[in-house]
Amino acid sequence: MILALVAIGIGASVIGTIFGLGGGIIFIPVLTVLFGLTASEAAAVSLVGIIATSTGAASVYIKNGSSNVRLGLLLEITTSVGAMVGAVLAVYLASRVLLCVFACVLLYSAANMIFRRERVIEDSGEGGDMSFPYTDGKDRVVKRYNIINVKSGLAICTGAGVLSSMTGVGGGAIKVPLMNIHMHVPIKVASATSSYMIGITAFSGAIIYFINGSLLLDYAAAIAVGALVGSMIGTRITRVLDAGPMRKYFSILLLAIAVIIILEAGGML
Repeated sequence: MILALVAIGIGASVIGTIFGLGGGIIFIPVLTVLFGLTASEAAAVSLVGIIATSTGAASVYIKNGSSNVRLGLLLEITTSVGAMVGAVLAVYLASRVLLCVFACVLLYSAANMIFRRERVIEDSGEGGDMSFPYTDGKDRVVKRYNIINVKSGLAICTGAGVLSSMTGVGGGAIKVPLMNIHMHVPIKVASATSSYMIGITAFSGAIIYFINGSLLLDYAAAIAVGALVGSMIGTRITRVLDAGPMRKYFSILLLAIAVIIILEAGGML
């Protein structure tokens, strides 16, 4: 069982690192469907795996300048508060309710990524407090972008924090579309920044689960080891991955996991 959990941690972390999701969208269905954990137990273990994924990925992304640390820390102010609230609520909600909430979040995020085109507001050269550089494409061309809708982004991140702890998804499924579509952050920057943020969010929620006695330490330890290894592999893949098709792959991944979760909530798996 330990070897299986380590392998799952590696695979989920690779996918989570590439798309800034932390692996929660893989951990939750696997732990509930294959290992029989309740939604609350799976969420607690998943958050530990997300912390490990974020630790490995964020160190690389920050070093190569992919993550927007300033934006990430700003959004984490409200996200972390929401995460602690969500962890408390999860203890008192039925497993089926948590699974349905998780599926709805994934479907909403996927629909936004499919039907709303990416729009990056390039800096005109005047600079500003919300103007940042990023490296675009395989040619590594340095461009600048402007971030908008900061206040509303902070408000939405409160809800992202609540849902991340309630479902164990880590908030990346909401924060990546939020930054990319609502705040107009380039998809690669949004994914890298999310990888940095989700570790802080997950830690806030995991502490509450630990205090409540909902965290299965043996499962969490095995998942964490695999997730740390997977994050290192994922960052290497991201270096050579073209940003163009990332939104399409992201949407397909969210839709597939949402279907699995809906089937599980309906008792068909």
